[in-house]
Amino acid sequence: MKSFFENILKDKHGMFSLRETVVAIFMVATLIAWAGEQFFLLPCPEHIFYGFISLIAAGCFGYSIEKKVKPFNQNSNDEPTN
Repeated sequence: MKSFFENILKDKHGMFSLRETVVAIFMVATLIAWAGEQFFLLPCPEHIFYGFISLIAAGCFGYSIEKKVKPFNQNSNDEPTN
């Protein structure tokens, strides 16, 4: 289970990314806000809920346009291979 959560927080390069961390935090906040409203009758303003959803969508969009770069090759004139 621990490796599942670690893999969620990694980007396409296998490195931990702040973007994925922020998206995960906003997903948890959205679920908590939804549960609070549904089960405990705690109001969550609509603009906050839509803001959370917008930030999650922006993070997913950023992930989808991110290009996977091949690793840096140390043996050939120190130029990245694409």
